[in-house]
Amino acid sequence: MTEALKSDAQSKPVIWALLLPEAGFRSQVLGLAEAIDGKLVEKNINLRAPWSYLPSNLCPFPFLGLDLTLDQVTPPWPDVVIGCGRRTIPIALEIKRRSAGKTSAVYIQNPKASAPRFDLVVSMKHDGLSGQNVMIVDTAIHRVTPDKLAAASIEWKTRLGSYPPPLIGVVLGGRNRSFRFTDAVADRAISNLRSLAQTTGASFIITPSRRTELHIVERFKDFARSMPNATLWDGTGDNPYFGMLALCDGLIVTEDSVSMVSEAIASGKPVATIPLEGHAARHLNFIENLLEKGAITRFNGQLPLASAIHLPDYTRLAAERVKSLLASKR
Repeated sequence: MTEALKSDAQSKPVIWALLLPEAGFRSQVLGLAEAIDGKLVEKNINLRAPWSYLPSNLCPFPFLGLDLTLDQVTPPWPDVVIGCGRRTIPIALEIKRRSAGKTSAVYIQNPKASAPRFDLVVSMKHDGLSGQNVMIVDTAIHRVTPDKLAAASIEWKTRLGSYPPPLIGVVLGGRNRSFRFTDAVADRAISNLRSLAQTTGASFIITPSRRTELHIVERFKDFARSMPNATLWDGTGDNPYFGMLALCDGLIVTEDSVSMVSEAIASGKPVATIPLEGHAARHLNFIENLLEKGAITRFNGQLPLASAIHLPDYTRLAAERVKSLLASKR
C-alpha cells in the first residue's frame, strides 16, 4: 500500500453500527453507515431483561444489560456510533459518555426524551421532532444506492428480462404490532393483480418477507401458478429483491413497512401501495404525506403511476450531516 493510500485509510472515520435483530432497524443503520464511507464495524447487540423493558432514558448501567451471546462493546471508541430501535439508545449514549464526547452519537427515528443528548437525530416527518440536532426526512434511511441497482440490473437481467413488459414487482410484508395481512386483503390484492394483467398484459415477480404468514404466501403462490408470466420467490436461491428494484417497470408494496415503501421509492420506479388491516396514527401519517406529495399511489388494479415529485436522497444528505459533525471535531 502506498503512503497516500495508507494516509487515506487512516483518515477515514471509524463507524460502529449498532444492529438489533429486527431487519427494519438494521437496514437503516447500515444504510447510513455505508453512505458515510468510513471504517464500518458491525456490532450485533441486544439488551436482556430487565434492561430491555426499561425506558431508554431510565436505563442504568446499560452495558451490564448487553446480551452476552452477541458482540460486546469495549474501547477503543469509534468516531461515530449509529443506532436505530429503542434498545440501542442507552448503549449509543453510554459509548458517547465513556468516550468523553469523542464519539458522535447518531440516532435514526425518534429517541423521544433522549433526543437532546444525541449529536444528530434523523427523524421522520410524522415524529414531530424539532431542534438544531434534528434532521427531518419523508422516507426512511435505506441501503438502496445507484451502484447497487446497477449491479443488480446486470446480475438479474437474464433471469428477469425474459418476462413480457410491463414487469411489476410485488413486495409483501406481514403482520406486526399494528397491522394484519388478512385473507380478505390478500384476495382483494390478487383480484386487482388479475385485472392489471388482463388490461395491460403485465408480468409479475412476487417476493414475500419473513413476516408474511404462510396462508398469505400460499394464496399468492396459487395466483402465480395460475398466471402465464408470474413467479413467487419461495425463499430458496438468490433473493430477487434488488433485481426487482432495478428492473421492474413498477412496484406494488404493502404499507406495513416504512422501510419497504421507502426502498421502493428510492428505486426511482412508480410505486403503488396496498393497505393492510389495522391502524397506527404515525404510520398512516407517513403514508398520507407520500400520497399528498404524489410520491406513491394506492394500488387499485391500475399500473403504478410515476411519482409527481423527486424526493431527495435522504440517506446521502444524512451522511453529509454526519461528515460535517466529524469535521467540526477535528
